[in-house]
Amino acid sequence: MSARLGFSVNALLPRARTGGALKMGLYALPEEEWLQADADLAMRAAAFDAHPDSVQMTDATRPAGDELATMMGVAGGLEGAARSAWEDMCLLAPSAGQDVYRLIGAAVAFPTDWHPGDKIGLPLTALHAPIHGYEQQLASGVDHFMAKLKPGRIFGRCNWFVAPTPAFRWIEAEPPDLAFAHVTPENAGDTLFIRCERQTLRRLPATGAILFTIGVHVCALGELTGDNLQRMAHAVSTIPAEEARRRGAAYFAPQLASYAERHG
Repeated sequence: MSARLGFSVNALLPRARTGGALKMGLYALPEEEWLQADADLAMRAAAFDAHPDSVQMTDATRPAGDELATMMGVAGGLEGAARSAWEDMCLLAPSAGQDVYRLIGAAVAFPTDWHPGDKIGLPLTALHAPIHGYEQQLASGVDHFMAKLKPGRIFGRCNWFVAPTPAFRWIEAEPPDLAFAHVTPENAGDTLFIRCERQTLRRLPATGAILFTIGVHVCALGELTGDNLQRMAHAVSTIPAEEARRRGAAYFAPQLASYAERHG
């Protein structure tokens, strides 16, 4: 039986949003489909060692991080847990006497164009501020879901990005006009990369913190199945204009569409 939410770009894309309004797109997952089984832990360790600022903690991190590490059978709190799996791990919890969930800890070896140090301590709406439409379309639904999430339940979702690099750690240093300048309709299959984040949410039973995991999967555009290639072409052409600007779509969408038309 296939996983409800797979562990590769080709498995994830059919579950991802294809354009239009933002949506949570959650899938209930069994325990055995929570995290990826075959993780390259050496790559994870190298990323954490090279970027110590990938781990950010607040005063509230330790109890939840220790609970998470114990649950996973490792030592080292939040960082130890994140080093023991393919997934990056973030902890969310409300401040005392408040209902607003904040990022209280993050261990992120493979960020998708964000720095954990810039986000630590922020509430959910501020965390998602760069995403156009989040506050209007998703914020209330996400807040309600977080408040009602019960221990023992696991939910997953996925998203997609078009990147100019296959690197798992992607923090863009160049504006999109330069980052995608080398991409042409002829070479797009080898120079554009589809990046999916397989995200899961579950509540830790003792501390009540919510664990948010992010498993990054990357493949070249030319490695997509025919259906997924057309799915990506449709998704890129139907995302709202504000989101397209944020993603720099003007600098890769025409090449992607031309490639998909010729190889679909």
